[in-house]
Amino acid sequence: MTSPSPETPVSFVGAQTAGSGSAAATQDLRAAIDRSFDQTLTRLKDLVAIPGIAWPSFDRSPLERSAEAVAVLLRDSGLEDVQILGCDKPDGTPGGPAVVARRPAAEGKPTILLYAHHDVQPAGDKALWETEPFAAVEKNGRLYGRGAADDKAGIMAHIAAYAAVSEVLGAELGLGVTFFIEGEEEAGSPTFRPFLEANRELLRADVIVVADSSNWKVGIPALTTSLRGLVDGTIEVQVLEHAVHSGMFGGPVLDAPTLLARLIATLHDDDGNVAIPGLVATDNASVDFPEADYRADASVLDGVRLAGTGSIASRLWTKPALSIIGFDAPAVDVASNTLLPRARAKFSLRLAPGQSPEEAMAAVRKHVESNAPFGAKVTFTPGESGNPFRTDTSSAAAALAMWALGEAWGVPAVETGIGGSIPFIADLTELYPDVQILVTGVEDPDSRAHSANESLHLGDFRKAILAEALLLARMDSGGLQEA
Repeated sequence: MTSPSPETPVSFVGAQTAGSGSAAATQDLRAAIDRSFDQTLTRLKDLVAIPGIAWPSFDRSPLERSAEAVAVLLRDSGLEDVQILGCDKPDGTPGGPAVVARRPAAEGKPTILLYAHHDVQPAGDKALWETEPFAAVEKNGRLYGRGAADDKAGIMAHIAAYAAVSEVLGAELGLGVTFFIEGEEEAGSPTFRPFLEANRELLRADVIVVADSSNWKVGIPALTTSLRGLVDGTIEVQVLEHAVHSGMFGGPVLDAPTLLARLIATLHDDDGNVAIPGLVATDNASVDFPEADYRADASVLDGVRLAGTGSIASRLWTKPALSIIGFDAPAVDVASNTLLPRARAKFSLRLAPGQSPEEAMAAVRKHVESNAPFGAKVTFTPGESGNPFRTDTSSAAAALAMWALGEAWGVPAVETGIGGSIPFIADLTELYPDVQILVTGVEDPDSRAHSANESLHLGDFRKAILAEALLLARMDSGGLQEA
């Protein structure tokens, strides 16, 4: 990615927000972080070595070891109230183990909840990795390994920032701090809502920091201020009761894959914009995203024309995006000369901020059912859904976060959107309507989260720790009231 264009205004709360003694406080926190950074990195490597995967098809024991390892780190940080908790799924099987650790707030002090997740994606095809996925390796200023960025670095950023503030402020620290380290985020957080409901008071806070996002680029920090929502489902087309010989019967009737392809083609217009009526779309992104940078980051082949209209940033963050992510039809190697009676596709629709998932799902259903090609039978089956999110950038917490990021990196932070979704944030906002939520992260466009050769930029990791430490220190000294 690239930095904002010179003409683009960026939100930055200047150093004066920190009040008197800001430079000295920053220096003290930076020194504390530097003294313990080797230990922080060692602990991160130890976490990466545990292949804790919350998918039902994987052995659960490494996931439980991962939770226990996080609990040990939190106890070693001086926290006495540390628990490993969980909720059962609807089928009765246990959800992912979450680690909750608490330091109660002193009288009159706010509480901040620090969220990250310790479960990771599977490694995938190991042949695509240049290093062992679950053996963290330092190379060219980056740390490679599954979970090194997503999201075990988020865990260690929280722990290291808290440790630095505790060291610098000592007994004067009165800020309430709650760590919530989830254990099933990569599996879709199936028990997140019931876990929140069961532990509502335990997790109550004034500010929540969700450390599971990305910075603008290496060297330029970002506060994620919008996330797209998500709906998915399947579309099935049927034209025959059973398969028939394509030579004997082909011509008067088109096969199901062909008709499904025609139906899928109606989901976008000729420019590649999503063509489903009733979906929210805006073109108001505040930063520039040059086409060349997008092509490089997304590995777009030469000659492929980009889809959609409006700014690329808006196409990524504030407009809907629809993809076909699965298709049921015989494989080419086993195909026979028959007219196939049915075909099925799975769609994934990212929603712009301000879009209701229920309305979006209804809009997709109405569109596909009203565009059935040649009268084919269309069956629409809704799947998962998640709400979009937009930060209140006028909040005191957002102002402090922007200041802290700029102070730590030495350059103004930018407000960005993310094309992806974090559906559980909607649960947080519903159960805690007065909470101020900040979405931060340690990743960058080269981190390759979920992919082979996932990595973390170590220089920016150190700065992310400092930014969070500054935020904690300012909240402790009354920054929420002053901002």
